[in-house]
Amino acid sequence: MTVLTDAADEKEFCPGLERNLQEATAWVEQVNAASRPTPFSTASTTQRQTNEGSPGTRLCFSRAYSISLSPHLIYARSNLVPALVSSKVYRQLEFLAVGSWWIYDGIAERQEGTLGEGVNGATRDQHVPLRKIPGSREDVFADKTIDLRSTRSLMKILKLAADSETYSATVAESGDQSFPDFLTSQYKVDTRLQAPLQALTLSPDSPSKTSVSYAFPRLHRHLTSIGIFGPGFGAVVPKWGGLAEIAQVACRAGAVGGGVYVLKKGIDSVDRPNQAAAISTATRETDNLLTSIKLQGGDEVKARWTVGTPFTLPNYPAEVTKQQTTAIVIAHLTAIVSSSLTSLFPPPAEGSPPPASIVVVLPASSIEIPQPIEFADVPAIHLIIHSSDTGECPEGQSIIYASIALQDPSASQLLSSAIETLLSVVPDEPTKPDVLWTLAYQQHHLMQSSPSRLSGPQTGPDDDPADDESNQHCGIIHLQDLGPSLALEDEVLKDVRTAWERITADDGDDRGAFMQFDNRVGIDGEQDDM
Repeated sequence: MTVLTDAADEKEFCPGLERNLQEATAWVEQVNAASRPTPFSTASTTQRQTNEGSPGTRLCFSRAYSISLSPHLIYARSNLVPALVSSKVYRQLEFLAVGSWWIYDGIAERQEGTLGEGVNGATRDQHVPLRKIPGSREDVFADKTIDLRSTRSLMKILKLAADSETYSATVAESGDQSFPDFLTSQYKVDTRLQAPLQALTLSPDSPSKTSVSYAFPRLHRHLTSIGIFGPGFGAVVPKWGGLAEIAQVACRAGAVGGGVYVLKKGIDSVDRPNQAAAISTATRETDNLLTSIKLQGGDEVKARWTVGTPFTLPNYPAEVTKQQTTAIVIAHLTAIVSSSLTSLFPPPAEGSPPPASIVVVLPASSIEIPQPIEFADVPAIHLIIHSSDTGECPEGQSIIYASIALQDPSASQLLSSAIETLLSVVPDEPTKPDVLWTLAYQQHHLMQSSPSRLSGPQTGPDDDPADDESNQHCGIIHLQDLGPSLALEDEVLKDVRTAWERITADDGDDRGAFMQFDNRVGIDGEQDDM
């Protein structure tokens, strides 16, 4: 038997779930009243009190909304994509295109050479603080706001990032150098053109702390993903609930395959078997070598393997902090707004599907920073905006998922200011859209230390804490945190595969292949979708 603590953990603290407004309000109360460490803290909601106006300009009933706690982007080059196909889980999922990437430039109002064409085709002489970021070499050539010299510099950078061998050599040679320093020293890229390139990396860290080794693999992923699923875009989002939708479909597949789920029962304690006996014993089939797990409510189960992530296993935070780990806090603010923000959702290219999600980046240099935050240390604010096509809100409204890697009392205020700033510059709106409802919270991540402290999960067969000898022989596997990245990182699935290989190591010919499921025949004789 194997116990996966994420599937059996308490519903209120699972970061992969989506919630309606009533459930979100209850979740806030549970988070703030939690008696043990959880991945969330400092949660609150606000609501605009009005019933006036058309249906789109006021809050609808609770179940008309589905608020995601994990609205991650999934790139076409993600290793999750072939896994969804080989496991046949994709049959139960629907994905929608991520469209334009925008950058807000509210300070350099009269500076020329700002990268990106304005909303509705504004040129360099018609300053618009919200500009679309060229996402490919074709976009750079087509952008009338970029001068010839800047075009040459950008083309060199994009060509370098798109070539696997060339960018790998660059990372090996200059990986520890900060991304802005590299752009300036190696390619003479103007400072005003660096922010859009930084935005394409989705780095949650400030530019000065974003390394070449972090930026270039993500630029490569962005550029090489464009066109795989359709012209003009390279990333998708799951319909109905972010990564939670994938988790639910995967759980459904596991149930069809014989998995048993115990819901809303977290683990109170884990009694490990004798380590010396486990290490010296070739098999773990005897009862005294099984891990004893006490669930909330008093139930007890025994398992050969127990798999958990941060905060789902008792004492996990205390154990991992003994190793080289970094605690990262991401401030989140989710807002329902009274407009579909249609002008921000143009088709990314001719023949491409209508986008249901876009990305807006507000660099620290473009917004008013509350004192006493040091300007140089403030990372960019990222806004992932979902239209009603995602099924997360009624037609005529949209949802903004704002986040910043900043542990500061003013972080929520900063995110609120960023959303209001965006809404004030969106064109083709008869009046400034209103914020109807918000959910604010902090999310805590425990990551292995690395040259770039926010570089995402850094797990693998050689450095995974799950490889610790005592845990390995006692059946405890610690999966790494999902990480602060706004896009699903490949290391997440690599970490899962490492755990799968350990658990199935003694299965021999019955082991099968990772994430490859056969069609199952249902009770009516028809092939099951899973």
